[in-house]
Amino acid sequence: ALAPRCGWVLPGLEQRLAVPAMVCSASARPYAAAAKPAKKDAKRGRQEKEQEKPHPRRRPLMSKPVDDVYLTWLYRRPCYQLEQAVGMLKSFQQLDFTHPKQFVYINVFLDMALQKKKKVDPFSSSVTLPHRFTDEVNKVLVFTENEQEAEVAREHGAAIVGGVELIKWILEDEIQADFYVAVPAIMPKLIPLRNKLRRKYPTTSRNSLGSDIPKMLQFFRECHEYAVEDESIIKTRIARLDMPTEHIIANLKTIIHDICTFKPSNFDPIVKKLVIRSSTSEGLLLDLDGILPQVEKAEEKEEENAAAEDQQKPVQESVST
Repeated sequence: ALAPRCGWVLPGLEQRLAVPAMVCSASARPYAAAAKPAKKDAKRGRQEKEQEKPHPRRRPLMSKPVDDVYLTWLYRRPCYQLEQAVGMLKSFQQLDFTHPKQFVYINVFLDMALQKKKKVDPFSSSVTLPHRFTDEVNKVLVFTENEQEAEVAREHGAAIVGGVELIKWILEDEIQADFYVAVPAIMPKLIPLRNKLRRKYPTTSRNSLGSDIPKMLQFFRECHEYAVEDESIIKTRIARLDMPTEHIIANLKTIIHDICTFKPSNFDPIVKKLVIRSSTSEGLLLDLDGILPQVEKAEEKEEENAAAEDQQKPVQESVST
């Protein structure tokens, strides 16, 4: 490096000093381009070797354990009849000394698939249970501008009654209710609440829009509401554990039959798996036979009846001739 200052240059030194300046990224690209295919080939080779390796066979799950203590992941999850499962929940409560009036819950796993890529949209519904298990009364708001209708609504237990003046308070979250009921005459004025109330917006499909205010109030003040969570699961309580077994079963079947109405009967059942539990117990998997509505059997009976009628027609014709 000091040679240029001294005025003399050793032979070949100038070329050696110029070599680093001549090396650039362009000269290195061929080597990098050659390295990339080599890495890809190495990855492909590893993947092919992994595919060639036989996957370890998982031991088939056994049906019933022999001992009282066992590894649950080695056995299939037991499936119980509905009446048997409710009896087990009651026995768990006695053995664990837990509260006898605890709630009973169900977890319903749904099959939302329809034709091709279509599926059932997540939904919510309200149903009247045959046996009430709580003294709680839902808070119902009634939209009406008729003084007589407003008086009838108050007499039958409406928590809030009013007209257009309630829209502002609802939009600002100053007024909230469990359910919203309206008469047809005021509906054109409630359009600003459509996005705010969403599923609770009064509609005829949900039986929250009509002229029979006493009937709507009686239903929504005592009804049980459930909704789909996480796209395909319903978690809801259905009874108290101290209720008679037949009452718990009746409430469960009422909710399941209402859920099944949200998918056409010509597809697979919407209920894929059903688990029942109490507030302090483990979940018990239920056998769906006898719980789901018997749609297929009804269709088979209709076909049998039609075939029987076709067989009787020739006989009747021959007799008439």
